[in-house]
Amino acid sequence: MNQNPQDTPIPLQKQVVIINPQGLHARPADMLVRCADGFDSTITIQKGSETVDCRSILSLLTLGATEGTELTLTAQGHDAEAALAAIGELFELGFHELGQPSQ
Repeated sequence: MNQNPQDTPIPLQKQVVIINPQGLHARPADMLVRCADGFDSTITIQKGSETVDCRSILSLLTLGATEGTELTLTAQGHDAEAALAAIGELFELGFHELGQPSQ
């Protein structure tokens, strides 16, 4: 069966920066996985040459992304734009950790 090129959406990308002081630790990684699970699109996060699945908490943690780290989000699918907007908002809000004392 031949696929129509319109059936395979072009991947969308968004640049994000980690602004929360603790970086991408377990709690923000869990938030990312939960957010990504709400979308049908394939969503990945890239740091340098390493790309990981946004639905894998262990893979996200292996990025070792600290405050100031620049990452590239990529989403491909019918809801890719909404997925990038929602995930991008988590980064923009510092995963709701800004202004909280370090533990």
